Amino acid sequence: MAFELEHDWQGNLATPRARIGESAKTRLLILLCAVWICLGLISHAPWKPDESQAINIVKSMLHGHALIAPVVAGQSSVENPPLYYLSAAGMAKGLQPWLPMHDGARLVSGLWMAITLLLVGMLGRELWGRGAGRQTTFIFLGSLGLVVSAHLLMPEVAALTGSAMGLYALALAKRRPYRASALLGSGIGICFLTTGLLYAIPILFTALLLPILFSTWRTRSYAVVLGLGMLVAAPWLAIWPLLLWHTSPSLFAAWQQSNSELFTQSSHVYFLNTLAWFSWPSLPIALWGLWRYRTVLLLKPRFQLLITFFVISLIVIGFGANTREIYALPLLLPLAVLAGGSVETLKRGAASALNWFGLILFGMIGFLIWLGWFAMMTGWPEKLAERMQFLSSIHHPVFNWIGFVAAFLITLIWLAVVINAKRSIRAAVTDWAVGITMAWSLLMALWLPWIDTAKSYGPVMSSMQKALPSDYHCMMERNLGSSQYALLDYYLGIRPHTAESHASRRCDLYLIQDERGKAKFQPGPEWNMIWHGKRATDRRESFRLYQRS
Repeated sequence: MAFELEHDWQGNLATPRARIGESAKTRLLILLCAVWICLGLISHAPWKPDESQAINIVKSMLHGHALIAPVVAGQSSVENPPLYYLSAAGMAKGLQPWLPMHDGARLVSGLWMAITLLLVGMLGRELWGRGAGRQTTFIFLGSLGLVVSAHLLMPEVAALTGSAMGLYALALAKRRPYRASALLGSGIGICFLTTGLLYAIPILFTALLLPILFSTWRTRSYAVVLGLGMLVAAPWLAIWPLLLWHTSPSLFAAWQQSNSELFTQSSHVYFLNTLAWFSWPSLPIALWGLWRYRTVLLLKPRFQLLITFFVISLIVIGFGANTREIYALPLLLPLAVLAGGSVETLKRGAASALNWFGLILFGMIGFLIWLGWFAMMTGWPEKLAERMQFLSSIHHPVFNWIGFVAAFLITLIWLAVVINAKRSIRAAVTDWAVGITMAWSLLMALWLPWIDTAKSYGPVMSSMQKALPSDYHCMMERNLGSSQYALLDYYLGIRPHTAESHASRRCDLYLIQDERGKAKFQPGPEWNMIWHGKRATDRRESFRLYQRS
């Protein structure tokens, strides 16, 4: 599995001296990563459905509960192990004097993503040599499906870090077996302690199948990596289940049962269709790389590693995950790395077409974001301003000097890069990464107040709180969704009983969630409605609160 690399920078943990012109490219990459990661992490409420359950668990942990068994309010089983939630709670606790709980907790996703980007760059460099790591990171950074998911409070963000760590460990196995062992075991452990078996199995199966499928991996050094890697992974895999079994045998049994029923889906076609847009720009470049290196795909260790991991991940995720885009995140890793090593082989015409497509796409997106913001600020164009007000429910402009200045500077930087950059093959992926960073930054700097108003449950909960009587015994609910239940606990500290439960008989408040197209449930005559409300832009769900006479 010799990759014949001429560098040894991981050997002494020192970055090699940059050649002339390399330092400027490295600084651009670091700047892009910092801007891309930081914008969008704070200044908005928890969004349903992705963040509602996570912030509920974080709140419980900050109050000394659910440290071992992270159970969402209203549920009776553990969905994910606690590593990501513990890191988010620790971040929220440290930043509590300066940031709201949800903003402080969400910053941990930025920390996990920073580690992921570093690992992706190291993986690209390990497999393809000097300079490829930066190109791989640019391509991964520009993935259309990554930008939103990476800024949410979700354990899958940390699981992506574990997947990248495990994949990098396998790439490093021949050259640095002992370091690869520690990274492999830790990567499997991080995956397991954030999302359970779903993300841990692909790394584990890839490590075990490589020497079975390919003779180049049947070496003594790789056997050392497998053996020591499993020893490193063992504490990660054993300690938390033992603690859960010791503290709560019933929750441990429920968790075991849910794992036994995990691989019952059949979502492979959905994830393949999702990758058609989710993985741009890496997908077309990776497909070109498969064609370009078609004669050596099964002979070279780097292709064996990437193809094996992609196929196993697709099979496992297709059987084990629901049809949600965020579960496709690990599939971006092998595609981005394959694309990072194949971009230099692109035909100049194909590279130019990809470059101009990215410039036009993100230029149009940036223009539309500025146009929508201008319409909200000035009322012109009138039709667009009315549409923006309808979608956001904000009828008065919200001007933020900091956001405006940041958006203006980011736009100028993008224009400078576009105008002054040379139209080379590598420029295609660099311009794409700069373009998606510009578009995301403009969206967060200019539109965040409108997006947050449309997605937040904060105003609904605040309105309900004002209608609550000063003294009541308890609340029961009917048809309340799991996300709404978790947010009710986060904002108001209320955990209602289900209407069918025995405990609900003594409750004097009744909360009902209505769904559009479904018949409304009407409580008995002893209940008087004291409040009703919904999110301003929501056309599907609404809430009614009753008090017993």
